[in-house]
Amino acid sequence: MSTAPVLEQQSYDIAQIMGGLYGDGIIGLKGAFSPQWADRMREDIELLFEEARKVPGGALPRGPERFYVEVHPERIRGFVDITTHPWFLAVCESVLGPDYKIVEVGFDIPFPGAADQPWHRDFPSPEATLKGRRLNSLAFNMTAVDTIPEMGPFEVALGTQWDDLSGYPNGMFPPRELYPRYRERMVQKMAQRGDISARSALTIHRGTANRSNQIRPVLVVGVDAPDATNASHHDLQITRSYEQSLPPRVRDHLTYRLVDQPEMVIQHHVIEGLLEPDY
Repeated sequence: MSTAPVLEQQSYDIAQIMGGLYGDGIIGLKGAFSPQWADRMREDIELLFEEARKVPGGALPRGPERFYVEVHPERIRGFVDITTHPWFLAVCESVLGPDYKIVEVGFDIPFPGAADQPWHRDFPSPEATLKGRRLNSLAFNMTAVDTIPEMGPFEVALGTQWDDLSGYPNGMFPPRELYPRYRERMVQKMAQRGDISARSALTIHRGTANRSNQIRPVLVVGVDAPDATNASHHDLQITRSYEQSLPPRVRDHLTYRLVDQPEMVIQHHVIEGLLEPDY
């Protein structure tokens, strides 16, 4: 049984959504779910990480003591809660259009000892953004813990989704001479259990050093506009029984392949620039 709150269908301010994502590059909703809902998500993440770390390529390093794992939607018990939440729907439809596609489900998990990452974006800017000044993908994040400063909170440099990094390594990593710009624009996100955020993965950001004795797992749901191509980097799998259980408003927006039994996603998208800490 879901522990997500029962929400009446709400209307959200489209101008505020668009202004936030096209301006700062990140927006959020406090208390979208209950803390108990987030605790259940953490249970799923910890189980899935233990499974993934036993398989070569199951958990990809994103720097010292930091990993990323791509998972199957049906292994996250709150997946339908997320993808039917009125705010999630409003953000996707406002920015990506009515034919948006859910292309990625995974989690980032920094352990104690995780180091500062270099400033980066998650993939090179597509032509739609560089030339068309349009966002055609979003990443939704949900923390599984109440973030405290010692855990190494997520840092984002506001408004930098429009920066042209095409002349730099992989179009993703700005040179150190630009770091003062990102430090000036930087905000730390102290997300709490039950919060949800949406951001452009092109906005320059980094994970910071986890100096606590706790892990800081964060679930990620990636969503594309029809012209984006991020689905080609992922492998969402669902079983036929799960497909039949999904409400149409989720199933019709999910990019997936049908399987009899979900297979471990063997990931190959190693981001070499994140493997070394930023000192």
